[in-house]
Amino acid sequence: MTSCHVADDPIKKVAIFGGTHGNELTGVFLVKHWLENGTEIQRTGLEVKPFITNPRAVKKCTRYVDCDLNRVFDPENLGKKMSEDLPYEVRRAQEINHLFGPKDSEDSYDIIFDLHNTTSNMGCTLILEDSRNDFLIQMFHYIKMSLAPLPCYVYLTEHPSLKYATTRSIAKYAVGIEVGPQPQGVLRADILDQMRKMIKHALDFIHNFNEGKEFPPCAIEVYKIMEKVDYPRNKSGEIAAIIHPKLQDQDWKPLHPGDPVFLTLDGKTIPLGGDCTVYPVFVNEAAYYEKKEAFAKTTKLTLNAKSICSSLC
Repeated sequence: MTSCHVADDPIKKVAIFGGTHGNELTGVFLVKHWLENGTEIQRTGLEVKPFITNPRAVKKCTRYVDCDLNRVFDPENLGKKMSEDLPYEVRRAQEINHLFGPKDSEDSYDIIFDLHNTTSNMGCTLILEDSRNDFLIQMFHYIKMSLAPLPCYVYLTEHPSLKYATTRSIAKYAVGIEVGPQPQGVLRADILDQMRKMIKHALDFIHNFNEGKEFPPCAIEVYKIMEKVDYPRNKSGEIAAIIHPKLQDQDWKPLHPGDPVFLTLDGKTIPLGGDCTVYPVFVNEAAYYEKKEAFAKTTKLTLNAKSICSSLC
């Protein structure tokens, strides 16, 4: 008799999304490859479906056509009557929800891996939306241990107002994979190799879980979002200062009150305010200029997971 926290059923259906943002090319390149030859992502008893989520944006090599696909998987947009007048990404979201959902239903895919690149110096990053999900904490722990000594960070987006309706959120288990730094519209072999390994280890974890392997209790370090910080702006709303050289490329590193954050064109340094140390992420991300986000502040904490195994064990 096992003492583990037993999951209801083995994992059966997995999707790997590439091209949610059409100019983040690692996921696009890998998914297109796996559509031609998916041998490396197949696991016994598991349905793994690679999928290009935003083909029009991929064709144009742009983040999106009408609006950000990774922000429209909310009930309002998914429930709108289908019409040619709707933004392309809203129509596409409804199609994806039909194929891989419906969201919040028993018929939805078990896991969706959504592949992204960032221009920020974030290395290998796993994005977690639920701090109480033992299965995903165990999976992320397995991926981190498998990648070591290569660092792999976990970004926890659980927040009452800052969490958004992601493409992957239609699955029972949503996994964001973010690897950088990589410019938009560019492929780097090292970044591709890292993302490919992250998917391999994730699928190996699922396979082991499905085979009845028990995973003992574990703990992982995560960085939980606190707030998003905009650039200083002038009266016209235009950017008045840029990321300070001492902050540039320092994602995940401690940022203390008084440390340089922004630099004006006349040489004035704007320091971090407040009274607590934070850990910046998505520093100077190119895609976030339009979202008025210079970086996000996070706090570091530890998440614990109970032991898990599938109902086969």
